[in-house]
Amino acid sequence: MVRIKNRYLLVNILYPELEKGASKSEIPDVISFNQPTTNALNAPTLLRGIRAGVADLFGDYGSGAIASSLAIKYLSPATSTFILRVSRDHYRIAWAALSFMNSVPIKNGKNCVFRVVRVSGTIRKAEEEAIRRAKEIIVKARREAGEKGESTLDNIFGKTKDGTTESTKDVLMVDGSDSEEEGYMSDGDG
Repeated sequence: MVRIKNRYLLVNILYPELEKGASKSEIPDVISFNQPTTNALNAPTLLRGIRAGVADLFGDYGSGAIASSLAIKYLSPATSTFILRVSRDHYRIAWAALSFMNSVPIKNGKNCVFRVVRVSGTIRKAEEEAIRRAKEIIVKARREAGEKGESTLDNIFGKTKDGTTESTKDVLMVDGSDSEEEGYMSDGDG
């Protein structure tokens, strides 16, 4: 029996331009660059945008090559992150299409950059990397907000009753534990 082999692409959506109403001094750079995506972006819409990008770049060949295996396995508008599954033989086609996409595929979508940050053979490793990166962004934002004032970060993320921010709570819920002692990439993959 033949096993179908896939690749999982962990993709961040980055926003290099500030919105018109926001001032540079209020929002930490880490937050403005990694800002949440609009809730109007959902998995089917994103999938249609990727398929359209593949069709533009590679025509019928590219569309046919990725048609059966392309799927969004995880999408988080809060962290502007998603995991894309595509066949192992054709993951570079999807990666190229993502590289050429320059706006969120919704009506009047903001300009953005799709950055593939990890290609993995298992979804587990892609999830672990997503969690690690989310925690890293929170730490950077806290550090940067500490220089500018704690209240700015609390206004952006929102404080909860237990003193953690909403984004930290989301990361811990995805992770399933709040233990920092777990070793990521411990089995040599990566």
